[in-house]
Amino acid sequence: MAIGTLDAAAAYGRSLKTLAPVARETVVAPVPGEGAGGSFGSMVQNLVSDAAGSLRAAEAESAKQVAGKGDMIDVVTAIGSAEMALDTVVAVRDRVVSAYSEIMRMQI
Repeated sequence: MAIGTLDAAAAYGRSLKTLAPVARETVVAPVPGEGAGGSFGSMVQNLVSDAAGSLRAAEAESAKQVAGKGDMIDVVTAIGSAEMALDTVVAVRDRVVSAYSEIMRMQI
């Protein structure tokens, strides 16, 4: 399947429109000691909900493609985004389990 220049430019334009809200968001680093009580829990909760949203979006794009209404580039982009989100969740989980194991090995 050959992808022409115009098709690639159109896909690039669609991806820019999709990512525009994300690019406008600003991330504020928390100041240590100020409200740090629930920040890790809320971070994990947001991470999991974002990953679930990415997985749902990928599934919806796949369903559109199967029905003949979707674009293959959108499907691949959505699946790539979902895969990256899932990899991030798994990496955070592995680090939490590793930290827990290390804490359990500490001597009192």
